[in-house]
Amino acid sequence: MNYRNNKPKRKPNSNFRKGKGNQKRSGFKKSTLDPSLFINKSVLSDTKEYVSDRIYDEMPIDNKLKATLKNKGFEKPTEIQDKTLESILDNTDVLGIAQTGTGKTGAFLIPIINQLLGNKRNPFALVVVPTRELALQVQDEFKSMTKGLGLFSFCFIGGTNINKDLQLLRRSSHVVIGTPGRILDLVNRKALDLRKFNTLILDEFDRMLDMGFVHDVKKIIYGMQRRKHTLLFSATVNKNQKEMINKILTNYTTVKLSSGESTGDNIDQDIITIGQDDDKFKILKEMLLRNDFEKVLVFEETKHKVNRLCSKLNKVGIKSDQIQGNKSQNARQRALNAFKDGKIKVLVATDVAARGIDVNDITHVINYQRPLTFDTYIHRIGRTGRAGKIGKAYTFID
Repeated sequence: MNYRNNKPKRKPNSNFRKGKGNQKRSGFKKSTLDPSLFINKSVLSDTKEYVSDRIYDEMPIDNKLKATLKNKGFEKPTEIQDKTLESILDNTDVLGIAQTGTGKTGAFLIPIINQLLGNKRNPFALVVVPTRELALQVQDEFKSMTKGLGLFSFCFIGGTNINKDLQLLRRSSHVVIGTPGRILDLVNRKALDLRKFNTLILDEFDRMLDMGFVHDVKKIIYGMQRRKHTLLFSATVNKNQKEMINKILTNYTTVKLSSGESTGDNIDQDIITIGQDDDKFKILKEMLLRNDFEKVLVFEETKHKVNRLCSKLNKVGIKSDQIQGNKSQNARQRALNAFKDGKIKVLVATDVAARGIDVNDITHVINYQRPLTFDTYIHRIGRTGRAGKIGKAYTFID
C-alpha cells in the first residue's frame, strides 16, 4: 500500500500498479480517470468564508417565515441563498451552481414559501430530484420551514406504495416533491396534472440528466408548458447540457459560486495505491478502526458489491449498513437514520446515495472503487466537508 501525500504531475507514475483487484470485471467499465485528480489539500484556512451583510430579519420575506427560520437557528443566509433570493422573488428564471453543503435547498424553498404565504395557490411548485433520499431531504426541510404556516407538501418516490400516493392526491398541497419516474407514473394515471403548476424546480439537474432521466425530465417539462417560473440548481454543470438549459430557462439569471468542475476546497483528498500483494479489504478495515474515522461513507461499484462489502465489515465488528437499489425504501431510510444517529459507523452505498445524503458530520468519504467520471467524484466527496468543516476523502487505486 502506498499513501500519496504530495500532488503528482497529471501523468500517473509507475506506482499505480495493477493488483489483484484490478482484474477485468465482466459487464462493468473500468475507470480511466487520472488518479492525480483525486489528490488535493484543503485550503479552507486560506479561503475567506462568505458572510452576508444582512440577516434574515432584514430580508424581503414574510415575518412568519422569518420566525420559522429563526426557530431553525438560521441567522444569516448562505451565499447561494443571498444571491438568488431577489431574482426568485421577482419570478426570474435562475440557474444556480454551488458546491454541496452550501444551502441550495434553502435557496429555492425560502422564496417559494414566501410566495405561497402571499398566495396559497394549490398546487404551486413541483420539485424534481434524482434520488429518493434527496426527495425526502427536501420534504423534511420544507416541513421544518413551514411549521405552523398552513402550507403542505407531498413527496412521491419510487419504492413506495403508489396507492397511498393516489390517496394523498385527493387532498390539496402547495408543493409536490418527487423523482421523475414516480411523478410521470402519477401523471399517466391522471392523478397529477402538470398544467396546474406555476413553478418547476429541477434540483441536481445535471445528475438527473446523466442518470438516464433525460427523457422523463423532458416529458415533465413538456407537460408544464404553462408554467411561469423555472429554477435549476446543482453543484456541477455539464457543458454538453448547455443547449438543454437554454431551452428550459427563459431570460434567466446565472448565479455561479463554483466553477462546476472542481472539488470542494475544504476537503482533503488523497489516494491509496493497492499493490498486487496488498489485501484491499484489510487496508479498508485498518482505516475504519482508527478513532478519527468517526462517520464514514464508502462507495462501491454495484448493488451486489455493496451488499458483500457491508456484510464483510459487520463480520469483522465494524457496524455498517447499506443503501442500494435492491433495498426497499424503508430499509434505505432506516440505514440512513442509523447513520445520522451514530448507531452505525459506516454506510456503504452505490452512487444513488451521492445526491441524497445530507449529514453534516460525515468525517470521511472512501471511494472503494474509482468513480467512472469526475462529475460523479465531485458529488461523492461532497458528502463530507459540509457546514464549514474540513472533510477527508480517499480513493482506492488498484
